[in-house]
Amino acid sequence: MRVAIAGAGAVGRSIAGELLENGHEVLLVDKAPTAISVERVPQAEWLLADACEITSLDEAALQRCNVVIAATGDDKVNLVVSLLAKTEYGVPRVVARVNNPKNEWLFNEAWGVDVAVSTPRLMSALVEEAVSVGDLVRLLRFSHGDANLVELTLPDESALAGTQVGDVEWPEDTSLVTIIRGTRVLTPTQEDSLEAGDELLFVAAQAREEQLEDLLSVRREHPAD
Repeated sequence: MRVAIAGAGAVGRSIAGELLENGHEVLLVDKAPTAISVERVPQAEWLLADACEITSLDEAALQRCNVVIAATGDDKVNLVVSLLAKTEYGVPRVVARVNNPKNEWLFNEAWGVDVAVSTPRLMSALVEEAVSVGDLVRLLRFSHGDANLVELTLPDESALAGTQVGDVEWPEDTSLVTIIRGTRVLTPTQEDSLEAGDELLFVAAQAREEQLEDLLSVRREHPAD
């Protein structure tokens, strides 16, 4: 997979390193000469250019990219890069960094953004995830389909503890994608049972989040003494 990253700062270089380790082809683009640090990510391609200019993106051969990541520290730049990548070059997947949470509402399909990643929001979500049991935590927003990646840790008293995945009537527009159980990461099957303490990751429509939280958090009925 070929990935172009606009912004060769600490964030862009970190993303590039991870992608290269996973066997992907990476191009880093930045207009600041001081940001071109080939020795830091020597396996990547480097381009000194303004990612907001069509001529630069032509030179980067953006039409050959499977993914473009707008990772600069400027939200305006990230929006322009995203829009150009999607509308001018038809890049299938565009991921954009949101620096200021107040601008998050702009990072949507209208600007060519498939996935918007807000670092402040993600950090706060991870804090919530670490301390919350039985509460739905939104980790990531997908622009297409108005869907989110959400997490909930199944509480001890959940009525679904011990229930097989296939026996649960999940809300519409909701998909259980991963069960994290201790140190194990499970791809759920219909026969897998849910256990108290499981971290459940879903892709769910925003309109279904409250219904999903209610389903997972409902408590068992204890027999009367």
